[in-house]
Amino acid sequence: MREILDAILASDSKPADFANLALPESYRAVTVHKDEADMFAGMPTRQKDPRKSLHLDQVPLPELGPGEALVAVMASSVNYNSVWTSIFEPVPTFGFLERYGRTSPLARRHDLPYHIIGSDLAGVVLRTGPGVNAWQP
Repeated sequence: MREILDAILASDSKPADFANLALPESYRAVTVHKDEADMFAGMPTRQKDPRKSLHLDQVPLPELGPGEALVAVMASSVNYNSVWTSIFEPVPTFGFLERYGRTSPLARRHDLPYHIIGSDLAGVVLRTGPGVNAWQP
């Protein structure tokens, strides 16, 4: 991770420098867990505390698929998507991810016992998958 940060902060880094960086096998992410999806069952929305369902986990770096980019996240936000995911409303995301996981072998990697929260970020592109033309490291 230090090499990635050093390359990002260096004023003379070139796209090839990012493309050639060694990637970690895992990273830290804020997650919700599938086995806790019912933890707030029967509670009014206002009583659901996102702090009880959010976890800081070490997760494996996913395989990069077609149309995808791997981004070193430098900033992210907490917004309604984050809150809804953390209180499992209007429905837990796991049902959608299970259905999506059945669509292809590559999509199967989304059907996991955890879900990484977040929908907004800013960062540096480190890799791009096949078919990505608008972005590059």
